[in-house]
Amino acid sequence: MKAARSSVVSKKGTPWGTIIAVVAIVALAASVVTYYMVASAPKREQKTREEAAAAFAPSQQDPDPSKRINGVTTTTYEGSVHVTAAERVAYDKTPPYGGPHDQSWAACNGVVYEKAVRNENMVHGLEHGAIWIAYNPAQISGDALELLRVRVEGKPYTTMSPYPNLDKPISLQSWGHQLKLDSASDERIDQFIAALRTNPFGAYPERDATCDAQIEPGDFDPTPPGPDAKPMDYKGTAGTQQDQPGAGQPSQPPATQPSAPASK
Repeated sequence: MKAARSSVVSKKGTPWGTIIAVVAIVALAASVVTYYMVASAPKREQKTREEAAAAFAPSQQDPDPSKRINGVTTTTYEGSVHVTAAERVAYDKTPPYGGPHDQSWAACNGVVYEKAVRNENMVHGLEHGAIWIAYNPAQISGDALELLRVRVEGKPYTTMSPYPNLDKPISLQSWGHQLKLDSASDERIDQFIAALRTNPFGAYPERDATCDAQIEPGDFDPTPPGPDAKPMDYKGTAGTQQDQPGAGQPSQPPATQPSAPASK
């Protein structure tokens, strides 16, 4: 009897097929979890940055928190001054962050443009309350570029594009505000966005305007504006579509010189 039982056990053998299948399932699950953790890390890290920057959200008591961000410059511009698609503006800042602009705006609802686009279309998006992140493609690439991208993709009223020959690696624009930076990891990027994106306390002219695509923006023109370019005090081209101001649009005088950088 003992010999028979021993023979039966030996015939059953080790269930290698089952063991291999279990190991394969565990390995697959581990790889899926690892992939998820790696792939989601940038978004989780960005959430942490946004939470840290929440102290710069505007309020009635603090309508323009960007004044607390070191390096921000401001200029007052008149809104709703339009040019046609064939006209250029002799902007007083690079990149521009206010002034006359194309009657049509580039999409600014979480769009990352892979190539440089026309200033006049981008400025119109700022008038709608958007943030425009411009970067020097000769200085920002790889991980730094991805660090900027995660702040823009899928984010309402936010857009990003390369800007050839930019004098700094990174430049952030909202209507009437600009911040130039050296590093994509600078916490002031998130503070600037928190303070100024669709700020409801008069930081941009057109309340409740959409950032959905109206047109495909024109190509960036790197050449200096010619003598026929429209000046910053231009009053608008006849026949261009005029904006319908939203509630709370401020009455703004022509452009002035920027203020000194704010201190922390």
